[in-house]
Amino acid sequence: MATSEVDAKCSDMKFNVRTVHDGFSASLVEDDDVELDNYLLAYKEIYNFFQLMGKVFGFVASDVKSKIEILEELRRGENGEQFLTLKKMIKYESENGLLEKSDYTSGCRTLLRLHRGLDFIRLFLQKVGELRDEDKTCKVCQDAYNTTLAQFHPWLIRKGAIVAMHALPTRGGLLQKICRPEEVQHTIDLLPKMLQVTAEAYDRTHKCYTDNNLHGLP
Repeated sequence: MATSEVDAKCSDMKFNVRTVHDGFSASLVEDDDVELDNYLLAYKEIYNFFQLMGKVFGFVASDVKSKIEILEELRRGENGEQFLTLKKMIKYESENGLLEKSDYTSGCRTLLRLHRGLDFIRLFLQKVGELRDEDKTCKVCQDAYNTTLAQFHPWLIRKGAIVAMHALPTRGGLLQKICRPEEVQHTIDLLPKMLQVTAEAYDRTHKCYTDNNLHGLP
């Protein structure tokens, strides 16, 4: 079976905070728009994080992978320029009646799922950054999940996710799992800046969905 593009991009299997920071930073275009190619570049690295954590984040990893691939396919398609930025995508799909079309995979609906997942991972990493190396990460992960993604998941997935999180290591153990030894301190140092620009990308996206009344897309 051929390796997918997302898997090939993540084959290094170490989490690079700089890639996330630079991708989301470059995605911030104009005063309030989000450029999708760089947004997806950053999100591929977040997917890498999910992969490194194994089954713990299995409830979200496969969904993230499929959503990234759908949006990349839309960018490569004949109407790819309409998916250059978030605002262009919303305008194109809204004006052409594509949000309600049953046989069409909506980019707006797809990105909304990634947006919700980003809320979870940024809150989790923010809380991890506040821990000591010897502190367990299970509780802060459960808290982040219950505050964000859990509200969109059925009971069975919620229960399985909460149970799986008991396998999470301490903060020190998590950093060792996702980083090369020589990059642990660099990751710790850069994490606040990465979270700041991630929050800006999240807030811009959230406002676009709010302004266009799209948070309720099924």
